[in-house]
Amino acid sequence: MTSDEDELIAVQHAADRLAERFPHVARERIDELVRAHHAGYAGAAVRDFVPVLVEHDVRRDLIAGLDAV
Repeated sequence: MTSDEDELIAVQHAADRLAERFPHVARERIDELVRAHHAGYAGAAVRDFVPVLVEHDVRRDLIAGLDAV
């Protein structure tokens, strides 16, 4: 498995955790937010923490109520 594949799996696991933590938010919306935040890190030179950062960013958005946007 490549590191790119590992990163995608880790991001998917983050989306799964977010869906469990925020069951009132449609999974499609969570996936949309995860994709958007993940794309925001496309140019990051260091990839090790991207899944953690994506999960943090989406959690922040969901807590702030941006899931309705």
